[in-house]
Amino acid sequence: MNTITIPKTKYQAIVRQANAYRKLASNFASQMIETPIKVVVGNFNATEKYSQAFLDDLEDGLNDLRESRLWKSK
Repeated sequence: MNTITIPKTKYQAIVRQANAYRKLASNFASQMIETPIKVVVGNFNATEKYSQAFLDDLEDGLNDLRESRLWKSK
């Protein structure tokens, strides 16, 4: 295993960023849960920035999430 040494202030900043990301991701996920998958994919499609392959993968991933144990535990 490699060890990297960084200043304590840098480490604390990284920890704060990680915690903020977790909160943001959790909030985003909880909002996504409440929105029907077709609506989410439709919103992405409406921007015309995403390929059909991406949209298909997004829909599949959201369907997989809803079928997962994590989803059912919420």
